[in-house]
Amino acid sequence: MKIAHIVLAAATALSVVQLTGCAVARDQQTVGAFIDDATITTRVKARFAQDSTVSALAINVETLNGTVQLSGFAKTGVERSHAESLARATPGVKSVRNDIIIQ
Repeated sequence: MKIAHIVLAAATALSVVQLTGCAVARDQQTVGAFIDDATITTRVKARFAQDSTVSALAINVETLNGTVQLSGFAKTGVERSHAESLARATPGVKSVRNDIIIQ
């Protein structure tokens, strides 16, 4: 069962990188840290998708060493703040950098 979780995490990490791209330097990260970051990114995006206040399509999420960077656009300050709160409450997140712009 543990191997299945590792394979799932690796597949998720690969999918996240292919879908979102990589704007940060990952060449200095261990494989384990990369997978942890990809898992955090996936969890944050899943929380956004489940929440009706936050537009999961308009907000980008990237993670490096447990620090989540949010970027993109929000319709209101409430949406921007709520996105940050959801990210901070995600397991594994060490800090959040909120670069979301209000349109």
